[in-house]
Amino acid sequence: MLYKSILFDLDGTITNSAEGIIQAVLFAVKQLGLKTPNEEQLYSFIGPPLADSFEKLYGLNDQEVEKAVAYYREYYQKKGIFESHVYKGIPEVLASLKEKGCQLYLATSKPEIYAKQILNHFNLTHYFKGIYGASLDGKRSKKGDVIQYALKEANILNLKETIMIGDRSHDILGAKENDLASIGVLYGFGNQSELEIAGASYIVSTPTEIISLL
Repeated sequence: MLYKSILFDLDGTITNSAEGIIQAVLFAVKQLGLKTPNEEQLYSFIGPPLADSFEKLYGLNDQEVEKAVAYYREYYQKKGIFESHVYKGIPEVLASLKEKGCQLYLATSKPEIYAKQILNHFNLTHYFKGIYGASLDGKRSKKGDVIQYALKEANILNLKETIMIGDRSHDILGAKENDLASIGVLYGFGNQSELEIAGASYIVSTPTEIISLL
């Protein structure tokens, strides 16, 4: 097997987290009196760093972004965190890869504390050797930084045997920043064009295709 260390994204790759994220965004927007985003804009919040999404969509300053993120988390911590479900076939993919001797890691732009709660909630924690995410203070939020942090903390040195799996362009670009190959998945929130333009090494349509590929 070519790839022995496998990094997985969370939202849109392991879980369909759309409902919880969208409801939390709507709550934050309402509290701040901002214009309600359309469907496409709402879905753009899934995956990228939260602060970046609020800043990009509304042109908020640092203080306003901080408020938006705080309102988002107010809802998300109470309800949104578990308003999601695991994609069909993912537990089988994780079990198969682990059985084959792969070391599995999570690398997500979601705060690490939430990622650990979510994997624990869905009984997936035992598949992963390490769970790495963003810091709550926002200092580590971009995907490239999270991947770099994961590689360092997990002491992964052989980058040629390491691959990142995710559904959005920032997953692919983050992998590139760290000299990793990548798999773009089409069952999440990205699309073929987005993943091709970002430069995904491989693109799959279903979770089971990950096993076939690897």
